[in-house]
Amino acid sequence: MDNVAAIVLAGGAGRRLGGVDKPALFVGRRSMLDRVLAASTIATQRIVVGSVGEVPPDVLTTVEDPPGGGPVAATAAGLALVEPWVDFVAVLAADLPFMSRMALGLLQLDVEFSGKDGAVFVDGDGRRQLLCGMWRVFLLREAIKRLAERRGELAGASMRELVDGMTVQESRWKDRGPPPWFDCDTEEDLRRAKKWAR
Repeated sequence: MDNVAAIVLAGGAGRRLGGVDKPALFVGRRSMLDRVLAASTIATQRIVVGSVGEVPPDVLTTVEDPPGGGPVAATAAGLALVEPWVDFVAVLAADLPFMSRMALGLLQLDVEFSGKDGAVFVDGDGRRQLLCGMWRVFLLREAIKRLAERRGELAGASMRELVDGMTVQESRWKDRGPPPWFDCDTEEDLRRAKKWAR
């Protein structure tokens, strides 16, 4: 996948977990950020957005403007570092302990073969997991530009606003085991993830 980049969003406040640094929390023997970065080694370029600790030497880091400005501002900050030859970009939350290389490969195939602007996983209730998707880079850049012009700023914008008007393939995970879209927003989520990771 030499034409794919991965942007990992690690700047959330973790309010429902008491304001802790969610990406640094361990599930199994690794932090959630480490797990997402390991899954994204399928990409040629990896970028973490947010104030984080040590990352592998080939991983770029940046911070959204303003810090804490939300996922769209963070996505824009990550895109600013994506090389011009990259065609596809995965946009991933940093609290996806079961993200995998296979899941990212599936998302890319779904984008390519559907002909749509992007692909995101949907959960068991059919809800789009917008921080677990793959996008055509130039179309995502255009969507961010349109949203910035419409709102005047990206801070506080939601991913739903960003993808409004884009064509999105809804991908479903059918393999056994924890789904790659499972995120850890609450203590209950974290306990479940740790149990699954045993």
